[in-house]
Amino acid sequence: MTLRDRLWPGLGARAVWLELHVAVSCAAVVAFEVAAVNPGPLGSLLLVLVGLVLGVLLFLLRRRAPLVPFAVGAALSAIGIATGLLISAYAVARYVASWRTLAVAGGIGSLLALRPWGLETRSDWIGGIGTAALLVLLPGALGVWQRTRAELFAALRERAERAEAERELLARDAVLTERTRIAREMHDAVGHRVSLMVLQAGAIEMAARDADRVEQLAGQVQTAGRRALDELRQMVGVLRAGDLDEEAPLGPQPGLEDLPRLVAHAREAGMAVELDLPAVDVAPPVGRAAYRIAQEALTNAGRHAPGAPVQLTVVRTGDHLAVRVVNGAPHGDGRTSAAPETTPGGGFGLVGLGERVRTLGGRLTAEPRLDGGFCVEAVLPA
Repeated sequence: MTLRDRLWPGLGARAVWLELHVAVSCAAVVAFEVAAVNPGPLGSLLLVLVGLVLGVLLFLLRRRAPLVPFAVGAALSAIGIATGLLISAYAVARYVASWRTLAVAGGIGSLLALRPWGLETRSDWIGGIGTAALLVLLPGALGVWQRTRAELFAALRERAERAEAERELLARDAVLTERTRIAREMHDAVGHRVSLMVLQAGAIEMAARDADRVEQLAGQVQTAGRRALDELRQMVGVLRAGDLDEEAPLGPQPGLEDLPRLVAHAREAGMAVELDLPAVDVAPPVGRAAYRIAQEALTNAGRHAPGAPVQLTVVRTGDHLAVRVVNGAPHGDGRTSAAPETTPGGGFGLVGLGERVRTLGGRLTAEPRLDGGFCVEAVLPA
């Protein structure tokens, strides 16, 4: 640690040179005031030494302990040498935050600057009061104003830094939320396609002796894989579209009107799905949520209960839309069953559905049935 850091922590070289300039100027003016007072050779030497001490104290302690040079300046003002009091009064008001200390120092300094023991006439009192105001009150007011201004700027700077930090946190949270949303969409869309491909691949294995059936299933696997790749490419394009001029591939979001096509794809994969879909009119976010719920429920049914019948029902009751997907117990029929064991999953599908449903203000129920099947039911505000 350098000497400057020890004596003036936080001050730059320019501020230290300013302190030196103030101290030297004050000592020089005090010397002229001593000559004007003319106390004799010995008294002049003593007062000049006191002025030098005042200059050193101002140089070293004006910011850290301003009351010390203020006391010396107030003592000098009692004999008519007022420059030290003028500078140190400003320093006390600038760097001391206690109003009680300021009031006591201001009272003592004003009394010594007034010098009431030498006042006799009314004009003397008026001149003394003016001198005290000029030496103590005016620099004190300037110091208080400067300190308040510095505190205000510091508070505004802190508030701006806090606001910037909050904006960064909000931006980071928005990025995380968007990534979570895209991950959920990728899970719902691509995961469903891949699950259908797994079911169809299992069906190919079961129908190995039927060439026509194998060809049909192989074509369905190819189609499902191509669709999965297209949807994955679209999602990745959204993630990579960082510039404003770079347009991400966009497409319409699925809704209730796309449920028949979803069921048709599931049937192509070998699932036995029945659809009950009346003509209903709902808001686009509700329709998208209903489609994703049905998609995830069909994916889980095909993964965990291959060969089981599935019933997909959509019902509009008043201001609510109910989506219900029920599958029976897992079994195989020797021809359309995908595999004797269930395919693995990440375990986050129902969690994502719960988040989606809660976002819309609905409720989700997912529980096993007594017959060994499973039921997923979501009630959404329409």
